[in-house]
Amino acid sequence: MVIDEIRETLFQLQDKEYRDFQYRLIPTVDPENVIGVRTPALREYAKKLARREDVTVFLSDLPHRYFDENQLHAFIISEIRDYGRCIAEVQRFLPCVDNWATCDQLSPKAFRKHKSELLACVREWLESPETFTVRFAVGMLMQHFLDEAFDPEYPGLVAGIRSNEYYVRMMAAWYFATALAKQYDAVLPYLEEKRLPPWTHNKTIQKAIESYRVPPEHKAYLRSLKIPNAKEG
Repeated sequence: MVIDEIRETLFQLQDKEYRDFQYRLIPTVDPENVIGVRTPALREYAKKLARREDVTVFLSDLPHRYFDENQLHAFIISEIRDYGRCIAEVQRFLPCVDNWATCDQLSPKAFRKHKSELLACVREWLESPETFTVRFAVGMLMQHFLDEAFDPEYPGLVAGIRSNEYYVRMMAAWYFATALAKQYDAVLPYLEEKRLPPWTHNKTIQKAIESYRVPPEHKAYLRSLKIPNAKEG
């Protein structure tokens, strides 16, 4: 079976030293479920599998046991060029995503030319009770809707998220920091008027100051907007 073949190949690609380093970065995943395959090897393997008809068996075999299987799954979906098939696979996979790394590695090429259809899905995902589905939605807004497809409404969608989940709040801060680099005038009022939760507000400023894409004069002003004594965590 293709599932057994894939798992066997992943263990053949295992790097135990990398595994011992990697699992410390993904605390939501059981260390026993990390094989330790490096990302370039997973990407290369995913490209080969994506051309096989029987890969659908693997994509249907959810949830996977191993983190590396989830990573491979994300890379395979990212290679699917047909939007309809791609979005169907994304919708099936998202409820099984249990860590930030797999969430952030899921970046389908098919989305680039289907922004209007994608936006409808993003709005749906933002309402999900699943942490990493919401994180993925914010990531897609950041990746696809901060340049020529930007609309001043979109930062409001992210600002409207109210979550205590660290991985959602961090992605929201990352979104606004990136938006400050790309759409400064449009998103600055969210900080000036303190429309974001205090933690997200300050983390946004921190990440923007750390970014090489934000000019020094903007960084100086952003420092003055930091909320004192905002709770960390």
